[in-house]
Amino acid sequence: MATDPRDALNRLIAAFENHFDAARSGGVDSPALEAAEERLRDAFFTYDDVLFTTHEVELPFDIVEDEDLEDEDFEDDDLDDEDDDEDDDDPEIADIEAD
Repeated sequence: MATDPRDALNRLIAAFENHFDAARSGGVDSPALEAAEERLRDAFFTYDDVLFTTHEVELPFDIVEDEDLEDEDFEDDDLDDEDDDEDDDDPEIADIEAD
């Protein structure tokens, strides 16, 4: 594993470029694309880890795993419910909705 954030970043950029080339030249089920995706995923997590270990800085996003997307208890309506709950706490929005 790389321990220098700059080296890890360079590997991440190279993995993005490799993924782009594989996506452009192969199909969705291409073994080259699958390998590029794995290298990109590994490079991302390595960079994230090295950046945090060295500078205690986290990247502003996370990769969502496929099994997270298959959560049976989660529905699209749940997102709307969360937005509605936040609106209830805002007096300006509550006034608008009351009109």
